[in-house]
Amino acid sequence: MQLLCHSRFPTLLCRGGKAVAGRRWLAALCLLGAGLCAAQTPVTMQADKLLTEVGQWVQQTQKLDASQFSFAPLDSRVQLQSCERPLIMDTPFAARETVRVRCLGSSTWQLYLRVVLKPGVAPGLVAQAPTPGTSAQANEPAAVVPASRKVVVATQVMRTGSIAKRDMLREVELPAQGSESQLIVSVSEAENSEFVREVQPGVPLHTYDLRRAVVIKQGQVVTLTVGQGGGFSITARVEALQDGKIGEQIRLKNPESGRLLTGTVTGPNAARGL
Repeated sequence: MQLLCHSRFPTLLCRGGKAVAGRRWLAALCLLGAGLCAAQTPVTMQADKLLTEVGQWVQQTQKLDASQFSFAPLDSRVQLQSCERPLIMDTPFAARETVRVRCLGSSTWQLYLRVVLKPGVAPGLVAQAPTPGTSAQANEPAAVVPASRKVVVATQVMRTGSIAKRDMLREVELPAQGSESQLIVSVSEAENSEFVREVQPGVPLHTYDLRRAVVIKQGQVVTLTVGQGGGFSITARVEALQDGKIGEQIRLKNPESGRLLTGTVTGPNAARGL
């Protein structure tokens, strides 16, 4: 049995595509073993902390002042769970009054909040203090927001632990309104990084999807480039004495002379001399 979350309800807590709304629905879901009535007590999040964080996001994305809006009251039966990762917020419906809040941590959940505007307030206007002789309605529109923004997506299924190569990534344009935070906007940001979870093709990549990967391992042969200015450079094949990630300084050894060197990792089995 699947219940769809709908924006007509002021506040809905959804897990696994199921929604909690109404005592009879909740009882039915518990009897069906929908997993919404677990025996363990979840770690809860304070409602005022959540509303403060979402309110700041609404102010930034909809160009509103805190005094211009509020949120519909939370359902008293909803238990807010904590999230060890930053919350993800967007406006998934055409009417921007509904804000979706998601947690993609070990405990995955999403929550819908309804923004209630004060009379005479429209989204996209920034509140300004009225000057003598003028009215509060004389606010000027905020700066024009770009219609789209660039994000990076994978071109194939990326398994946990796989390394992101340039030909596996692509930059695309998405609508700016409702775009999530922590998005990766350049292929160079993700290239040679390691995926910490499985990612499907076409899904925008976030900074928390990746981590710096070890691209040089101890004992491997490394190409060391030493620049001498004027467009002149020297390359040499040396041995790595330790593992290294991009941007890290590692110890190297010239196998012919035995000389110890230091270089900055620039890519797979590549380093730049200091």
